[in-house]
Amino acid sequence: MTDFDKVVNRRNTGSVKWDVGESELPMWIADMDFQTAPCITQALLNRASSGVFGYQTVPDKWYQAIINWWRTRHDLVIDKDWLCFVTGVVPAITSCVKRLTNVGDNVVVLTPVYDIFFHSIENTGRHTLESPLAYDGTGYSIDFDDLERKLAHPLSTMMILCNPHNPVGKVWSKQELARIGELCAKHGVTVLSDEIHCDLTEPNTSYTPFASVSPLCRDISVNAVSSSKAFSIPGIQSAAVFVPNIHIREAVVRGLNSDEVAEPNVFACEAAIAAFTEGGQWLDELRAHISRNRVIAGEFLSKNIPQVKLIAQDATYLLWIDCSAFCDDSDDLCNFLRINTGLYLNCGTKYRGNGRYFVRMNIACPKVTLLDGLDRLKIGIDKYINRKK
Repeated sequence: MTDFDKVVNRRNTGSVKWDVGESELPMWIADMDFQTAPCITQALLNRASSGVFGYQTVPDKWYQAIINWWRTRHDLVIDKDWLCFVTGVVPAITSCVKRLTNVGDNVVVLTPVYDIFFHSIENTGRHTLESPLAYDGTGYSIDFDDLERKLAHPLSTMMILCNPHNPVGKVWSKQELARIGELCAKHGVTVLSDEIHCDLTEPNTSYTPFASVSPLCRDISVNAVSSSKAFSIPGIQSAAVFVPNIHIREAVVRGLNSDEVAEPNVFACEAAIAAFTEGGQWLDELRAHISRNRVIAGEFLSKNIPQVKLIAQDATYLLWIDCSAFCDDSDDLCNFLRINTGLYLNCGTKYRGNGRYFVRMNIACPKVTLLDGLDRLKIGIDKYINRKK
């Protein structure tokens, strides 16, 4: 049994997340504060003990680990030929945007959504076409009429799907995914499905891989997966894409190789193999811990900060908190919180859609850290509201 309440001091370790002031508490970037699964640490130690760090190939064990994991955990049969190693999901997205669309094309996204999608689209000369999610005050749904209008635009050639969805924590149903697939196929749009959070669902909740929904969805999709988020190893730089359609796959693989993001470092495959062959029990314990943290946070917010609403979530470890009762500029709110309490959150504005009313809070941490963050959030919001009176 892993002790996820053990505090690991990450200050002064070159951590992007923790390279902050001594009095600050970072609960922003999607980076967990837990040591990874022991099986992964041991695999890396075994590899390091050789003392030889030459150029690497992708071993057959890597393919088999991913194939077996998705078959047993997610009921999806992946052919070995569909798979390609890539150094990260974001490099894969950027490369696919460049290879499968043209400069000036539209890439459709459901907003609010992971902000790096916008970078991958707009830094390559394409245009983001938002289809805002419908929000009813408690949760989100897809406005399929609006989505079809955006997909039907003559210059819309790709949709980037976040499945499960970051930051709203939504696990899309098979029916919703099937409708997305039907609309994209109807309008000649390729689906790039980012499924990096797929193993971080609530206990007893599963996600549906987009490619598993139907032959149609399989045939129009590029699917990006990784062990990095679920196993707390984003710095290892290890991910995969699987592309069932050979014509799309050849273009994707050519792009990944042209962009020099298809070759592993000496630890990348070893970490993924260990995660997907030996890490299941550790992952289930992690999911239970995150679920308990979510309950703690929900009870705290309801009791102590009734001005906010916590959106119900099925996945991720990223709370999506509605502050619309007192704030319509989450940039301003997050800056205020950081200056006045040291609590460092993500402002929802960067995710577009209706994100200006929201903040995102990372709860993948020990309980003591979570409680510290929640106390700071209460203090900061009280000050923020009183400042406006």
